[in-house]
Amino acid sequence: MRGLGPGLTARRLLPLRFTPRPPGPRLASGQATGALERAMDELLRRAVPPTPAYELREKTPAPAEGQCADFVSFYGGLAETAERAELLGRLARGFGVDHGQVAEQSAGVLQLRQQQREAAVLLQAEDRLRYALVPRYRGLFHHISKLDGGVRFLVQLRADLLEAQALKLVEGPDVREMNGVLKGMLSEWFSSGFLNLERVTWHSPCEVLQKISEAEAVHPVKNWMDMKRRVGPYRRCYFFSHCSTPGEPLVVLHVALTGDISSNIQAIVKECPPSETEEKNTIAAAIFYSISLTQQGLQGVELGTFLIKRVVKELQREFPHLGVFSSLSPIPGFTKWLLGLLNSQVKDHGRNELFTDSECKEISEITGGPANETLKLLLGSSEWVQSETLVRALQTPLMRLCAWYLYGEKHRGYALNPVANFHLQNGAVLWRVNWMADVSLKGITGSCGLMANYRYFLEETGPNSTSYLSSKNIKASEQVLSLVAQFQKNSKL
Repeated sequence: MRGLGPGLTARRLLPLRFTPRPPGPRLASGQATGALERAMDELLRRAVPPTPAYELREKTPAPAEGQCADFVSFYGGLAETAERAELLGRLARGFGVDHGQVAEQSAGVLQLRQQQREAAVLLQAEDRLRYALVPRYRGLFHHISKLDGGVRFLVQLRADLLEAQALKLVEGPDVREMNGVLKGMLSEWFSSGFLNLERVTWHSPCEVLQKISEAEAVHPVKNWMDMKRRVGPYRRCYFFSHCSTPGEPLVVLHVALTGDISSNIQAIVKECPPSETEEKNTIAAAIFYSISLTQQGLQGVELGTFLIKRVVKELQREFPHLGVFSSLSPIPGFTKWLLGLLNSQVKDHGRNELFTDSECKEISEITGGPANETLKLLLGSSEWVQSETLVRALQTPLMRLCAWYLYGEKHRGYALNPVANFHLQNGAVLWRVNWMADVSLKGITGSCGLMANYRYFLEETGPNSTSYLSSKNIKASEQVLSLVAQFQKNSKL
C-alpha cells in the first residue's frame, strides 16, 4: 500500500467523523497550569520516539503501541482549545529537527563534494543529511497512523492546529513547519489512488444525503425539497470518499447541466428543472457551482482539483457530446476589499480614485451624499439592492472594480482571491464577471452580488496551469480584459 506508509493498510482507517469540541478559555493560571504543563512534558518525553542512530534506523523496534495510545488518550482529554494548542506548540518546538546534526551532516556533504569523492560515498552522506532533516514528531505521527482510527485522529489534530494558528494561540516557524509535515503525510494517505468517486441521488441513503446537506458551505441547503432539486434531473452531485470508508464524504462537488454557461446562481439552486426527464440534446454545459471540504484537517490537501478532473471524465462518459465545462463561483472578500478602499479614500479628505466624475455625480444624486461616504455605509449591508436606480448606477463601476480585484490584486504574485487562485491553478480561464448573479444575503454582503465563471478548456488546462504557477500569468477572456482596461483608464489606484 505505497502512499499509506509501512504497516498502514486501508482497512485500518475509520470513518472521518468527529464530535466538534467547543472552544474553551485559555489555560488556567497558577498551580493547575504548572501541573498540566509538567504532565504535557512528561507525556511527550515518553510518547515521542527518539531518533535512532543512522546505522540503526532499520533495526530499532517501533515504540510500544501503548505509548502512542497514551498520547491520543491524553490529547482527547484536553477539552479546551488553548490546552490543545499548548501541547501542539510544545511538540513542535521541542521535538523537531536536531539542528546540530543537520549542520554536522551538511558540513560532511560539502567536504566530500570539495574532495570530489566517488558517487557512492557522496550519496550516502546526502542520505545521512536527509535522515537528520526528519523531525522527531514525524515518528510519532507515523506510529499513531498505525492505530485503529489513527489517521482519523491526525486529521482532527491538524484541524485543531489550524484553528489554534488562526486564533493566534500558537505561532512561530516551528509550528508552521509541523503543520507542513503533517499536511504532507495526509497528502500521501489521501492521494487520488485511494479515493473513490461516488454519485449522490435522491435514492442514496438518508445518512449520505444528510451529510451532503450539512457539508454544503457555499449555498446552504434549506430543506429536503431543496436537497432533492440539487441531486435531481439536470443536476449531479459527487463526492470523494477514502477507499476504506465508502459513503463518507471528504469533499463534495455540485454540478448543474445546462444549455449554456450560467450567470445566476438562483436559477440553479432555486428554480425547478424544465422536466423530470432529462433531454440529453438540451444539455450543452456542465457548471460546477459548489465545492465543499468536509474535513478541515484536510485543508490544502489536493482533493478539490482531483475531484473536478474525475467528475469531468465521468460526465464525458455519460454525455459524450458535452464540451463546455465552467464554474459559477462566489467572489469572497470583494466587498471587504472594496470597503477598505472606500474607507481609505474617505479618510483622505474625500479623495476619489475609484469612480469617474459622472459616476460620482450620479451616485451622489441617488444617495443624497458624497459617493465614497454613502457607499461605504450602503455596501456594508444588503439594503442598497432595494433601489433599482442605484443598482443600475453601480453596475459599470463595480463590474470593472471586481474584474481588477480578480485579475490585478495579487498575493505573492498569484491571485489574491482564494477561489480565483484555486481555479487558475487548475488551468481554468477567468471567463466572465456576472452582475447580480447572487442576490442572497450572503452574496450581496460578501461580493455585492457578483459571481465569476472560470471556464475549463480541457486541452488548455495543462499549459494554462503551468503558465500560472511558473510565470504567474492569468488567462482571461476579452470581457474580463476589457473591464480591466476600463479600470486602468478610469481608476487611479
